[in-house]
Amino acid sequence: MSRDRSPRRLRRLDRRVRIAASLTALSLTASGCVVVHGEREVLPATTKAEAAKALEQFTTAYNNADKAYDSSLDADYVTGPLADIDSARLKAGKVTSPAGNANHSPLKLSDVTYTIPKKAGWPRWFLADAGANKGGAARWLFVFTRSSLDDPFQVAFLTLVAPDDVPEFSTDQDGWAEAVPANSAELAVAPRDLSPDYATYLEKGEGKAFADGTHTSGWRTQRVKDAKQPGRATQYIDEPVTDGDYAPLALRTKDGGALVFFTTRHYVKQTAYAGTSLPDQNAAVDALTTGEVKQSLTMEFVSNEVALDPAKGADGGQVSVLGRIQGLTSAKGE
Repeated sequence: MSRDRSPRRLRRLDRRVRIAASLTALSLTASGCVVVHGEREVLPATTKAEAAKALEQFTTAYNNADKAYDSSLDADYVTGPLADIDSARLKAGKVTSPAGNANHSPLKLSDVTYTIPKKAGWPRWFLADAGANKGGAARWLFVFTRSSLDDPFQVAFLTLVAPDDVPEFSTDQDGWAEAVPANSAELAVAPRDLSPDYATYLEKGEGKAFADGTHTSGWRTQRVKDAKQPGRATQYIDEPVTDGDYAPLALRTKDGGALVFFTTRHYVKQTAYAGTSLPDQNAAVDALTTGEVKQSLTMEFVSNEVALDPAKGADGGQVSVLGRIQGLTSAKGE
């Protein structure tokens, strides 16, 4: 089941009346059309200036948290799968290095482009595509989202992809992009179905929706190899995560398809054969492990993926998973 980490979520329902009133007060859209009802009117998620400010605030908070190994320093700027991955990483770092990150190197972004969709209702969100001083030539894709005017933009998804894999997006005459509904029937796979279909594919190898690649057939092949290590058995469970701040978000591409960001959860259980024991884990795994590792260790990972989902009936017609960032969030020894 999905879990909403954000404490602000519990206050959001109470804010809806105020949100609607605030949005109705916005008398003009960028095109000059009168806004009759903010919850239904199609509006840009933000301005490019506000998007740039959100990215700057996130980067500052992210660097401060990484330097101190203190998740409280960027908790207001992350949500969804990235919050799970980031907070667990910082928690482990604090345990192994209480004084902070001696190897801290600030993340510096450059050559940033912003893709901002027009849409009705909440959440409002946008994509920032940046180069960075880490990850080689890869492009860093940040998806910022917020569920009310009272909340700051937070990064829910962060993935790294090859520069040539970033598609061109469909935009209107004013440069605003198009958000694709989660239940869209115009794509090879509806965005809301990508997480469950991907989990089923990984666990059972069923279905032909996904094209071969590092994060599909390659990952399954690697699992088979890892399961054959001497002295232990390895089992995998893959689960979809589809609700709240983990829900998929999709942008229309020029070819009629969509770039989709989605979330999955994965469990890896290692069990030592009788008369043997599991090898020692690294310090980060130990820091996130509860219980005593006697015969087995079950690790929980959260993963966020980005995929190109072609238009239904397009030549080839398979979903290509372009990038995936995964992090250990907890472990249990038995």
